Amino acid sequence: MELTAARAVVTGGASGLGAATARHLAAEGAQVTLFDRDSERGMALAAEIGGTFAAVDVTDEASVASGVAQAVAAMGGIDVLVNCAGIATGERVVGREGPHRLESFARTVAINLTGSFNVLRLVAAEMAKNPGPERGVIVNTASIAAFDGQKGQAAYAASKGGIAGMTLPLARDLATQGIRVCAIAPGTFATPMLKGLPIEVQESLAAEVTFPKRLGEPEEYARLAGFIVSCGYLNGEVIRLDGALRMR
Repeated sequence: MELTAARAVVTGGASGLGAATARHLAAEGAQVTLFDRDSERGMALAAEIGGTFAAVDVTDEASVASGVAQAVAAMGGIDVLVNCAGIATGERVVGREGPHRLESFARTVAINLTGSFNVLRLVAAEMAKNPGPERGVIVNTASIAAFDGQKGQAAYAASKGGIAGMTLPLARDLATQGIRVCAIAPGTFATPMLKGLPIEVQESLAAEVTFPKRLGEPEEYARLAGFIVSCGYLNGEVIRLDGALRMR
């Protein structure tokens, strides 16, 4: 699939990995529709890249269905989905304030895992209408926490482990529709969330990376997402993007 002819939806597209991906795809010639809850940032970015913005809550079926309809109306269809919407939580199973809050665990899974599936299932139905043989590409966002999550990451690791675990079944399910599915498992990236931490904390995180000893740049995630779209033989794979970091 050529990026120059792609019609892409990017969730979490108003900031971080999603914004970088939207900019990269647009720069390569793709049409882009951003899904996000942040209307102000989303509309500003859509205007910057000549794309479309839809206010979408990935956990809400009606909201996603409306966003998909807006994307199809704006672009004439959907060929690419990059799921970047997600949250990071930190909470121990038993902490100073008692047991892990069930609502925070459920919310993390609802946004990161169920939300990704909610979007991809509705987008895949639209992709299936495209002419074949290759009708679409889906890229989900896992995390290295799916494989070696740290303390306090039970909820986050579970949600991202679900993303990794469903990659191959999704690829197998959607093969008959001509749709490829992969996932990217980023390490520590210089997203707005991490950039908001004290500089000494950022430097400590960077020092843990094997090589290069720095935080990943969102543009590096974006380029990998673009490569997955354009490389027709990549399917059913979870790709770590982490500078060989193995968390302890």
